[in-house]
Amino acid sequence: MESKRPVLYVVVPCYNEREVLPATAPLFLAEVGSLAGAGLVDGEASRVLFVDDGSTDGTWEVIESLARADGRVLGVSLSRNFGHQGALLAGLEEAMGACDAAITADCDGQDDVGAMGEMVRLYLEGFDVVYGVRSSRDSDTALKRLTAEAYYRLLGWLGADVVFNHADYRLMSSRALRGLAGFHEANLFLRGLVPLVGFPSATVAYERRGRVAGDTHYPVSKMVLLALDGVTSLSVRPIRLIAGFGAVVVLLSLVGIVWAVVEALMGDAVPGWASVVCVVCFFGGANLLALGVIGEYVGKAYMEAKGRPRYIVAERTGDPGRKGADGEGADGEGS
Repeated sequence: MESKRPVLYVVVPCYNEREVLPATAPLFLAEVGSLAGAGLVDGEASRVLFVDDGSTDGTWEVIESLARADGRVLGVSLSRNFGHQGALLAGLEEAMGACDAAITADCDGQDDVGAMGEMVRLYLEGFDVVYGVRSSRDSDTALKRLTAEAYYRLLGWLGADVVFNHADYRLMSSRALRGLAGFHEANLFLRGLVPLVGFPSATVAYERRGRVAGDTHYPVSKMVLLALDGVTSLSVRPIRLIAGFGAVVVLLSLVGIVWAVVEALMGDAVPGWASVVCVVCFFGGANLLALGVIGEYVGKAYMEAKGRPRYIVAERTGDPGRKGADGEGADGEGS
């Protein structure tokens, strides 16, 4: 008896990608068709799900047009821009109740769709999570390569369980998706959360390419914020480092106080303007840095305590009665 082929959803977040979608959507659809032709997935039920993250350039209209032209295309429009991680989560939770496995990929064509076949094969072998890992960073500038690799090493040193050189190109089984749904953080960093889900995992190496069309909408400022979320949402070691630094400073201060008292009693004390200024500036800066790190954690806790939705769905393509992952068909649902 032939085993049932798995239903695959390819989840693609989009933000102001009107120019690139007509070029990359056929690539995703062709790969799904190729996988179905090879007998790896169910060609009738598998879908490509585009998530419009509050675009303002007509991206949603392009997604609706793609859905009308091909029944394998689904679309979800968020009520505003919730960020790349929020859009990814929205797509994954939308697909969770309808698929056996979901692959997340960027819509700009930089993630090699040819790696999806190996991801699905590893899933069929029993792996619940398959990470797409860059085989090299030759296409990056020297500065970006240096900072990116240093960041992954920093996360590892801080105790975060992340996969080196892995971004958000991955396959997750329905079991892994349900596990991920149990995490309720408002400050999302999926490449750090997914390893916490557990379950058997594997990696697939791929070569990241240049954008197919258009310009990137993920500037350095957003990368820095994402990196900061990664550190503060996965590790409390920075606070512990501050505490350790404070203990060392206290010990050194005690030594300095004893030395100063001894010098004063011996009558050898000489006013030193430069040394005083240096000490004040150093510890003033250290205090501000420590307060900034602690404040970042306090701010994150404040946002988590509010319990605001991580995304809100405004509209879907296709059947208006189609239910989302949480069983609600009406607009305005969130997570």
